[in-house]
Amino acid sequence: MRNITLASLADKKIGVGDHFAYYLSMSAWLKPAGCLVGSALLGLVLVLCPAAAQEVIVFGTPDDAVGWLQAENWWGEEQHGEQLRVPNAIITGISQRWRENAGKMPVAEKKEIFYRFILPLVMHANTMVLERRSRLMRMADTLADGDKLPAADLAWLQQAAVLLRITKQGAATPGDSTAELQDVIAQALFRLDVIPAGLVLGQAAYESGYGTSRFAVDGNALFGQWTFGGEGMKPEQQRKSLGDHRIASFLWLFDSVRAYYLNLSSHPAYADFRRLRAELKAAGKPVSSLALADGLIHYSERGQAYVDTLKGIIRVNRLEIADDAVFRAEPMRFLVAADSAADAARLREEIEVLRASGELAQIVARMRLE
Repeated sequence: MRNITLASLADKKIGVGDHFAYYLSMSAWLKPAGCLVGSALLGLVLVLCPAAAQEVIVFGTPDDAVGWLQAENWWGEEQHGEQLRVPNAIITGISQRWRENAGKMPVAEKKEIFYRFILPLVMHANTMVLERRSRLMRMADTLADGDKLPAADLAWLQQAAVLLRITKQGAATPGDSTAELQDVIAQALFRLDVIPAGLVLGQAAYESGYGTSRFAVDGNALFGQWTFGGEGMKPEQQRKSLGDHRIASFLWLFDSVRAYYLNLSSHPAYADFRRLRAELKAAGKPVSSLALADGLIHYSERGQAYVDTLKGIIRVNRLEIADDAVFRAEPMRFLVAADSAADAARLREEIEVLRASGELAQIVARMRLE
């Protein structure tokens, strides 16, 4: 692996293959995020402290990472019946080093590290969903009061309708008809809703082999989502009968989570998933990971066998405890790992130089977490 210097960071020459360590990647901070479809709708709305004050934690060894989890009281068996309070700390990528180390770890430790570092990403996605739903409901209230939507809201609603496959790309902006706008908003609220965190964790573990698959390591792909048109990573055993299908790859680990949410919120194959979620809510029943897993029968060609395996993962690993998790009341932090203690020391110095020059603020902005 080539040496990553301050100059290479500033020049943005870091590629997906240059992940600096086993869990987290400084390189992912520096990639332009302009190619992600749907980011404007699904960008997170978070309260971030100024970049100049933002904490960046650098790990030098796997033991450092586990030590940090322990110091944060974010390690060990959780008590069911008690709400999980989760550190607001963002993992930025998966690297080859993680795959190499994970195979040498006890299975229980590998799982715990994976779940505890991925859960904050899932919670951010649900925060995103709730914020977008709030905006949609405010728009619905505006229309119910007999007022017109501002131009900014109309433009945002048009984009939401396209991303959620309510209307097609290039379709006209919803007209002045209140009934038409109310229908689009109602459909958007039906499609875009919270997904239980335990279910997302179970699928991420299942589809990525706890972050050790080639697609996860080389492409930050946690959910095995297909793409066509020559983009993405080609499976080693691609079946010609299915066309030129590939696995979508992502610039940031969170982008994989974001795309997963868009997929379940919009694709016709998951209409049953969305219907089941709405029925559970209407009946006043918990929208739990195990209950909603039944709506994913079309996620894999294995059908019911896939759902049964997924539910087994959720049960065995007691992932439903994550369904109602909340963030601790603290500023967002970023977690980065280096190959060694010496590399970690150098990286800490470079981060402070970036902070002083203002480039750290630009990096955070490119992550689009606001």
